[in-house]
Amino acid sequence: VEPNATIREIRLMFHKLYPRWYPARQSIKLDPKGKSLRDEEILQHLPVGTTATLYFKDLGPQIGWTTVFLIEYTGPLFIYFLFYFRMPFVYGLDERFTSSPHPVVNLACICHSFHYIKRLIETVFVHRFSHGTMPLRNIVKNCLYYWGFAAWLAYYINHPLYTPPSYGKKQINFAVIMFLLCEAGNFSIHVALSDLRRNGSKTRKIPYPTKNPFTWLFFFVSCPNYTYEVGTWISFTIMTQCVPVGLFTLLCFIQMTIWAKDKHCTYLREFKDYPSLRMPIIPFLL
Repeated sequence: VEPNATIREIRLMFHKLYPRWYPARQSIKLDPKGKSLRDEEILQHLPVGTTATLYFKDLGPQIGWTTVFLIEYTGPLFIYFLFYFRMPFVYGLDERFTSSPHPVVNLACICHSFHYIKRLIETVFVHRFSHGTMPLRNIVKNCLYYWGFAAWLAYYINHPLYTPPSYGKKQINFAVIMFLLCEAGNFSIHVALSDLRRNGSKTRKIPYPTKNPFTWLFFFVSCPNYTYEVGTWISFTIMTQCVPVGLFTLLCFIQMTIWAKDKHCTYLREFKDYPSLRMPIIPFLL
């Protein structure tokens, strides 16, 4: 292997010798317990001498992130409609194909559908993934999470005994405005992050605010896309005043806080000039 060979080139060489293990399945490390080396890393820049021992681990069958997101987000979209249209096997024959007397139920369906349609559009046209694949076994866990919660939320929101929010139109209108602002903010952040890799580069860069006011949250947090995402589900909770939605929002917040902290630590580790004012997900707090 030439000293200037990249890890990607080494993966391809390994794949030629062992066709079963295509590059996405390979984890190449300098130490069995260490982190996997990135494709763009060059052998001579690593802490090795004239000879190096590389450790291989099989990551198992992989699936592309685009395919993962399309599967994860298409499920909730159609599952919700089963409850919204009150199919006979959901609430019983007496309530089949009846519409809810509460306008907020229709509005909740529109907002829920809009959220996942937006995600599907972003998956196809906006997102640029630093890691092209994930283990195939994880798709079952992810689908159970998204699809299961979609069914749970939809069951209660569209239930014949559902009661509308306590403060009526004022509460609903406030929640809708908050929902739309958070969706616009989330989309704006995804576009800004995508623009950092417009030339196809996988090199990590520091994201900064642009002329778009929704991106100004970058002044205060490292992952404003997660901040806006949590805001979206908080507004949906206020709109529907439904306990399962609130529990889903809480779990979303916990998971996204973990992701945001991890990404924030990565930024701090890789960039010495990283803005000190930023927090992972909540300005000045968390």
